[in-house]
Amino acid sequence: MPSSATIKLNSGHVMPIVGFGLWKVNNDTCADQVYNAIKAGYRCFDGACDYGNEPECGKGVARALKDNLVKRSDLFLVSKLWNSFHDGPRVEPICKKQLQDWGIDYFDLFIMHFPISLKYVDPSVRYPPGFQDENGKVSPGKATIQETWTAMEALVEKGLCKSIGVSNFRGVLLMDLLRYAKIRPATLQIEHHPYLMQEGLVKFAQNEGIAVTAYSSFGPQSFLEMDMQEAKDVPLLLEHDTVKKIAEAHKKTPAQVLLRWATQRGVAVIPKSNNKDRLAQNLDVLGFDLKEEEMKAIKGIDRNLRFNDPLHYGVPQPIYV
Repeated sequence: MPSSATIKLNSGHVMPIVGFGLWKVNNDTCADQVYNAIKAGYRCFDGACDYGNEPECGKGVARALKDNLVKRSDLFLVSKLWNSFHDGPRVEPICKKQLQDWGIDYFDLFIMHFPISLKYVDPSVRYPPGFQDENGKVSPGKATIQETWTAMEALVEKGLCKSIGVSNFRGVLLMDLLRYAKIRPATLQIEHHPYLMQEGLVKFAQNEGIAVTAYSSFGPQSFLEMDMQEAKDVPLLLEHDTVKKIAEAHKKTPAQVLLRWATQRGVAVIPKSNNKDRLAQNLDVLGFDLKEEEMKAIKGIDRNLRFNDPLHYGVPQPIYV
């Protein structure tokens, strides 16, 4: 990838600004989707043990390496630490299990998935994990973010991952983390789209040298599949008149406009698609610029509307109140 298509992290490593998100990628197609995405030019893949498809992701990567499409060093592979593995002694073993599932020796980036500590559930009892314990209850854990982060720092020191980051953090948690972190978070991954811009949080993170990655760049699209009422109550961003008008002016798709709106502001994106044409289109979001008035028009869409809130799933973890 050209240098313009990457972000230099505070860890010294380089991350592609456009990646491929692996949330809700079906197990039966996952390996092929990863392989085809590599073939299409993707080099960054954003996964998590909670997605339940890491072995299949690894098979797609292994096939691409075997076919000499890429070298391991060409790829930027991301995974996440789930809530039930926040206790310090649990962090390294689960990271090693996830590496084994991927069939690799290190993660380029390992992220704390949520600022939530839940009771430990052994992988032999339930895996992939979830918000509920083995009894179907949401049971809080006792690990502090500092305890978990210190254990994640040790992963870097042991070569199990090159960079570490956080996800779903608000500004006050990030401020606290920066007070004691020996290794600063390289990235902050958040829900970020024109319905939820979080401008203050993005600016704060970037000013602190922390790269921001947006998930759910198309807003309600992913959450309609989950029958979420909040997603049903608003127009789809891909069909929003403002976005469609800008797309027509640039002869681009609405998806490309939404992704360019983020990347033009230095925010990385991780869309996904199993359609060959859309795969290429989603990767091609750096070759045009939105005008200042177009950026302002998109800014006017903001509703401070969050979809990925544990409370929406019936999980009593009010991290955004």
